[in-house]
Amino acid sequence: MSDAGVTQWRALPTTIAPEELSPWCSRIPVPVAVTGATGFVGSHLLEALLDGGVRPRLLVRDPSRLPERAWLQAQVVRGSLDDRDAVAGLVAGCGSVIHVAGLVRGVRAAQFDRANRVGTQSLVSAMREHAPAARLVHLSSLAAVGPSADPMGKWPDDPPNPVSIYGRSKLAGETAVRGHGGSWVILRPPAIYGPRDTDILQFFRLAARGVVLIPAGERFLTVAFVADVVRAVLAALAGAGDGQALNLGEPVPQTLRTMVGVLAKTGGVAARCVSVPPFLARVTGLVGDLLQSLGMRGVAMTTDKAREMVARHWSARTENSLMALGLQGFVPFEQGSSATWAWYRDRGWVPRAKIRPLHVPESDRG
Repeated sequence: MSDAGVTQWRALPTTIAPEELSPWCSRIPVPVAVTGATGFVGSHLLEALLDGGVRPRLLVRDPSRLPERAWLQAQVVRGSLDDRDAVAGLVAGCGSVIHVAGLVRGVRAAQFDRANRVGTQSLVSAMREHAPAARLVHLSSLAAVGPSADPMGKWPDDPPNPVSIYGRSKLAGETAVRGHGGSWVILRPPAIYGPRDTDILQFFRLAARGVVLIPAGERFLTVAFVADVVRAVLAALAGAGDGQALNLGEPVPQTLRTMVGVLAKTGGVAARCVSVPPFLARVTGLVGDLLQSLGMRGVAMTTDKAREMVARHWSARTENSLMALGLQGFVPFEQGSSATWAWYRDRGWVPRAKIRPLHVPESDRG
């Protein structure tokens, strides 16, 4: 396979307009069941479905987290993937199912296994009994196949080699999906950023403060703006990519230093990268494990996340996957980070004050 050039791709807007939604939503087999609708990606997907005139059925542990319009335009099933009756009620008679729910951060392997493997198996089992012909779109993760020795990234069919407990649990979830008797698609996004995200938010906050700590050594990354992940899910629901595992994200990986430079420039801040040795990330992860064991939720760094952070390269070959989904472009990081800065600032998540723009050296430019 040959590498695709960036010139073939269109720069897509950070929001999905009704005219873009309509062709996908009109072809989605209904009813549509959704897990994870109150999470970062799930909330954006829910908005797109509602905007496209689709009335989804939502499995929600805490319905109070849903937007008000969901109560008017969606069917809410209270429960979790642990609740067999709730899952059966979610999928019964459905034409398609979108599995977005999953555990991203934890301390013990059993936590990840229960959420990402057992939870997926429970969903597939319920579909086998109550919706055997339904189409299943599963949101997995690049972590399921692990980092790439090649800076340009792994192809979707490269042998998986997850380095984290999270990644191994997501790979096990993929195995469960492949056992679904109906049609299925597995989507593997890389690091996802955009409005409402609280993980990549930490890089925005560090940039706003002027210093971004990064692991020592050159690292290439593939990233995806949240609207592009939603586009991929909708395209898959509408029939694209059947029986395939597909990589998502920008077609050309960039170095982490380059991306920090772009992040600083689009945010109008002066920031510099400071390299830290891998052992420091591991120590920070141990502290995070302790805090989580004491009941503190939302800890950014754990031992498992440290394993992923020090690995390289978190990049993927996405061009063939995007074409398989019928996608003609993506949100460039410059536009995506600008929109994300604006959203964070409007809500006070990062400072509004601007500093002088950062000069990005020629050697660091993508």
